[in-house]
Amino acid sequence: MRKEYLSAPLPFQGQKRMFASEFKKILKQYPDDAVYVDLFGGSGLLSHIVKHEKPNATVVYNDFDNYRRRLANVSRTNALLADLRKLTEGCARHKLIPKDVREAILARLENEETTGFVDYITLSASLLFSMKYCTSLDKLRKESFYNNIRTTDYPPCDDYLQGLEITSCDYKELFERYRNVPGVVFLVDPPYLSTEVGTYQMRWGLSDYLDVLTVLAGTTFIYFTSNKSSIIELCDWMGKHPDIGNPFKDTRRVEFNAHVNYSSSYTDIMLYKTTTGGQPKKAA
Repeated sequence: MRKEYLSAPLPFQGQKRMFASEFKKILKQYPDDAVYVDLFGGSGLLSHIVKHEKPNATVVYNDFDNYRRRLANVSRTNALLADLRKLTEGCARHKLIPKDVREAILARLENEETTGFVDYITLSASLLFSMKYCTSLDKLRKESFYNNIRTTDYPPCDDYLQGLEITSCDYKELFERYRNVPGVVFLVDPPYLSTEVGTYQMRWGLSDYLDVLTVLAGTTFIYFTSNKSSIIELCDWMGKHPDIGNPFKDTRRVEFNAHVNYSSSYTDIMLYKTTTGGQPKKAA
């Protein structure tokens, strides 16, 4: 019997380990032999659970972020972490790593870059605050290091993606490929709005988040969101006001750059319309 994972083998921002048990319960309501398409595959945890629970199902995992490359390099990552443990001997656990040790760690990582792949997301879990991740050496150089280094190796995980059909493409392309397949079930777990998405290989804004809703109409799906996004409240409001359209249509836009302090800024936006129909008058 295939091994069951209830969390991803390697760190991943936004993985669904807290949902794993409830997700398994929900899956009982879906067919055992359907086609399940994980549009935003992420760490592959949802795809893995579906295949474990429904071995006769076809499960398509969209590995857009190339998580499988990280899995394939677990042994390299373990060797690197072993060296970091040696470098941090004598450093207090979960405390700031001294500057000289920090420089030694950076030098070791820089050397590793010349020999092959470096899994900076996994390393971030050992060097940075919880849930903070970097994707490159340059970004890591800007951070303070803490001795959160994992004390044991990550176990082998060659079987984690076993049995999955793996692809890597834009979710819209994948949706179009499977939308007319009879009985298809879409797993829809996009990056959450108003949540840090720096480790994903994509830009992600409000319009992108709303575009995802188009794949839900008329399909069978399991969808994930959070209360930070207010997306359910927004959809409820839209359902109550179906005829409002876009109130900002035909408006003009003016932007003002504002600075909170030396490192933080935002953009104020003014939208205006000078007539009730047609194009607004041009400002003098």
